[in-house]
Amino acid sequence: MQRIAIIGAGLIGRSWAIVFSRAGWEVALHDVAAEATDRALAMVADGLAELHQHGLVDDAKTAAKRVRIASSLADALDGASYVQENISETLEAKRAIFAELDHLAAPHAVLASSTSTIIASLFTEKLKDRHRCLVAHPVNPPHLVPLVELVGAPWTSPETIARAKKIYEQVEQVPIVVKREIEGFVLNRLQACLLSEAFRLVGDDYVSPQDLDKTLKEGLGLRWSFMGPFETIELNAPGGISDYCKRYGASLGRLSSANPKIYGGSNLTHILTEWGQTPTSARIAERMAWRDKRLAALKSHKRSQPVA
Repeated sequence: MQRIAIIGAGLIGRSWAIVFSRAGWEVALHDVAAEATDRALAMVADGLAELHQHGLVDDAKTAAKRVRIASSLADALDGASYVQENISETLEAKRAIFAELDHLAAPHAVLASSTSTIIASLFTEKLKDRHRCLVAHPVNPPHLVPLVELVGAPWTSPETIARAKKIYEQVEQVPIVVKREIEGFVLNRLQACLLSEAFRLVGDDYVSPQDLDKTLKEGLGLRWSFMGPFETIELNAPGGISDYCKRYGASLGRLSSANPKIYGGSNLTHILTEWGQTPTSARIAERMAWRDKRLAALKSHKRSQPVA
């Protein structure tokens, strides 16, 4: 049975405890703030019980018993092969805790931070074993939203990234690899663009905030719940992504204030190379039928749920 040390028993830390205990790991949860740990075990148990009601965990009580409160940082790190840090979102706090983790954790233990925006090179540069450090940024709450962004510093070893990716897959998360450091990583940068435009549209009185939310909930959000933007646009033009860019690249540039050149030239060539072969018309038709079935199932599910 593998052990994880979860440092920080706030909302994200408790959610990580649910993720790993559900998957059979022993979890040591530590926080310097007593108020954060007072109800932590009960809240983790409640979260596991709720997952059980939805068929997402077999034995919630047994999973909850795999979580304990560690009395100290050293206690939490004892026997841990993986560390997930979730403390205050400041550079000073990250530097301080990672210096301790690097000193106290077993040499083979991976040290991961749940930071939302701070790149790992800013708080791991001076560490003796900095090769084992990375950002593993989850989406709140990670026990319900499985994406994890893996972002290494320039000195993070490929083996560390590969090991982290394998572990998150084993605990039923969905890790992606951000190839090089960028502030905010990928999800938050995408979210920032959408939120900024939402604030502009409402602030300039083009739409109410309620109708803006409906645009996402009953429009883009439905497809985006199971298809990404590249998967979506591939089905929105007969010739796939390249055809879509030829048709709509200029207008997309105007709407977003982006340089329309990103929809052509070497940038498009790079994207298409990364994406792979353009699908045949038969494959596009097959994917469209799959999409429509998923949308119908999602619409049926939403209709069955109580309105908030």
